[in-house]
Amino acid sequence: MHLIIDLPDREESMESHRQRWVDICEDVRWKDTLERIETNALGQIIMTPPAEGPHYSRQSEIAYQLRVFLGGKGFGDCAILTSDGVKIADAGWYSTQRYGAVRGQSAFSVAPEICVEVISRSNTANELQNKIRLYFEAGAIECWLCDLSGQMTYYLDGDADTPHPKSKLCPDFPREMSD
Repeated sequence: MHLIIDLPDREESMESHRQRWVDICEDVRWKDTLERIETNALGQIIMTPPAEGPHYSRQSEIAYQLRVFLGGKGFGDCAILTSDGVKIADAGWYSTQRYGAVRGQSAFSVAPEICVEVISRSNTANELQNKIRLYFEAGAIECWLCDLSGQMTYYLDGDADTPHPKSKLCPDFPREMSD
């Protein structure tokens, strides 16, 4: 007995994820929720508990520092269209040129050059590695992690398995984010 799975092509799948995200964003039931909403490959909603104060402080500081060091556009809660649905990076940085290609999209079809996850107690190592891989697949050049103590780790050039002590795109970025 053979199992055959007929999957839609990538463009059809991405369009389905994009439309599902638009539907969720327009649905009044989700407007006031405190939980973070993402979707999976089947378009199902995944909700995670709200983060704690130090998380929000670091998230906003990282987005601010990215703008200070690099110019361009620094974001918090950056919705990115991936092959596994829409994922939300805690922070992201777009060059002015790349941002021009995604301006106005509800979920960005191309990831920011830098995607950042600020680790919360509810995150697992597997979840974070998966998100890094998805961000690289969606076009990120670097993915950064900020751990519970504020220490920064950098993943470069599409390599989701090798942490680095500093960024290539922003080598002067602080190695620690205080809350």
